Amino acid sequence: MSHDAKPVTIVMIEDDEGHARLIEKNIRRAGVNNEIVPFTDGTSALTYLMGQDGSGEVSSGRQLLVLLDLNLPDMTGVDILEKVKGNEHTRRTPVVVLTTTDDQREIQRCYDLGANVYITKPVDYDGFANAIRQLGLFFSVIQVPESE
Repeated sequence: MSHDAKPVTIVMIEDDEGHARLIEKNIRRAGVNNEIVPFTDGTSALTYLMGQDGSGEVSSGRQLLVLLDLNLPDMTGVDILEKVKGNEHTRRTPVVVLTTTDDQREIQRCYDLGANVYITKPVDYDGFANAIRQLGLFFSVIQVPESE
């Protein structure tokens, strides 16, 4: 690891406040101290990721990891995934999809669009906490590629 590697910023796009708190708590409990930037809707998250001009250049050189809930008030997570993975500046950004659905077609679609990890939010607290903890371990070893 080069000494100038930037720490990864976790962009959490999750409209359910309870889930967001749970995710954050479990990421911290897993020993991950990276900054978490939370968004509760797709529009503001996309502005952050793509910039006001929508070009994505703002994320060039940023080290990001996106935690994406598929069910958002203003658009679907799939729309966001498509934009992130379809943009030259953000396509290498790892996207972890979090959702309550286990619809195989939807899961397949997310992978086809380039989602890196897909976590079904189990309804029970322990299952979800466990999934996020494993995610925490994933963060601690992850090397996010530099975007071009």
